[in-house]
Amino acid sequence: MTGNSVSPILVAPAGLTRRAKIFVEAHGISVPRQGVGGHRDAWIKHGIPAVEVDRAAAFQDRWGGLVLPPSPFYEGGPRILDADCPEGSPSEGWWIPAGDCRASMAYGFMIGPGEEFGIHGSCWAPLHASTDGWVESLALAAHAGRWARTITKITGKAVDSLDLDGYEPVPEVQGLTDSWWRGEDSLIALYRGEAVGLDAPQCLEAHIYGGLDKWGVQGG
Repeated sequence: MTGNSVSPILVAPAGLTRRAKIFVEAHGISVPRQGVGGHRDAWIKHGIPAVEVDRAAAFQDRWGGLVLPPSPFYEGGPRILDADCPEGSPSEGWWIPAGDCRASMAYGFMIGPGEEFGIHGSCWAPLHASTDGWVESLALAAHAGRWARTITKITGKAVDSLDLDGYEPVPEVQGLTDSWWRGEDSLIALYRGEAVGLDAPQCLEAHIYGGLDKWGVQGG
């Protein structure tokens, strides 16, 4: 296992919004990462398709070694974004581990067959359509948590009763199981991943960030 050198200046991957770029570069830390290439032949000998090894390498090149502030949910998210040996089968598809949990959890963080970022517990729950979407959601949560006048958390069945009339989905988070919604003076984060991935409806949670001005609602 060979560690790659780390630049003293963290540069966010291309393609993120300005808000997420600033978040990554201001609050992220880059640590030495393992090189996936050194495992390629061994993984392929163990039946991992070459295309899946290439997916793991691409994830590692873009995100490997990045440490970000904790997520408000999922016990903070991965400690370090870090690819490992793909898991799955030709019939079910392949998932790539995306980094170890910060605490002992009943699921792992994975990159799905379609590049989705999600959690795999008793079943697969794709949270965002890509890792970019996950990072965008972290950046938006950090922004909203800083500027909101009020933060209200709703759990369980009450989440399904939320009135989202007048709200629009926030596209940059690429929400699937999870999503963000933008209103006139508030932002709402819906966390459904644990409810789906663990078949546990009681784990539904919504965070309502209220009292935001026009700039606060957009978040940059």
